[in-house]
Amino acid sequence: MGLDLQGFGHLLISGLWVTIKLALMSLIIGLIFGMMGAMAKLSNVWLLRKLATVYTATMRGIPELLLVLFLYFGGQFILNYVLKAMGHTEYMEVSAFGAGVAALSIAFGAYATEVFRMAIQEIPKGQFEAASAIGMRPVQTYTRIIIPQVWRLALPGLGNLFLVLLKDTALVSVVGLKDIMYHASRGAQATQEPFTFYLAAALVYLALTVMVTGIVMWLEWQANPAERYAKSLQKSAIGTQAKSLGGGA
Repeated sequence: MGLDLQGFGHLLISGLWVTIKLALMSLIIGLIFGMMGAMAKLSNVWLLRKLATVYTATMRGIPELLLVLFLYFGGQFILNYVLKAMGHTEYMEVSAFGAGVAALSIAFGAYATEVFRMAIQEIPKGQFEAASAIGMRPVQTYTRIIIPQVWRLALPGLGNLFLVLLKDTALVSVVGLKDIMYHASRGAQATQEPFTFYLAAALVYLALTVMVTGIVMWLEWQANPAERYAKSLQKSAIGTQAKSLGGGA
């Protein structure tokens, strides 16, 4: 027996699309923050290392919900204060979607910084020295040699972080973003059937999690050609052994 959403099903679908957009945009921006933070932590410049350390320590110590609230309400206060100082009298609001993307990107980037840092440190220093010896610039070294290897090493950790990010998108509903949780709450209030709508929201998040897990596993498989080659050799050896045993029989 299916769930009776009493006409709220299309709203949950629209909320699903908002959740997906929020998660993907936060992921893209968060990856940029993470890579920049990792490079700053591994930099020879003392100030960059300290700034990156403060960023990761602070953002990982603040709950994502508080970060969303701070950027939404605090962002509005700062924006209107600056506009008022410039002579503008109209009141401006920060969008819930923009505040959510900013908060989730900053939080994701703080955790991704450590994932990227450890992945970069796994790469032998000889590769950096070899790239420098043949005249490659640091940017060329990272884009052509380091980042392709970092992607393979960091992918499992980044996949786990994205699953957490996907679930944290529900926090943005507290500032009025019309995502899955927002419409589930409105449906529960209107019909007085909270179990039905929160169960529906849970099933949607579970389906998204299963889908993302499958995509991450596929990306890990594609990023590791050596493992694919080893398994193909193993299958070939098993097939050859089976044929030889069948021929012997």
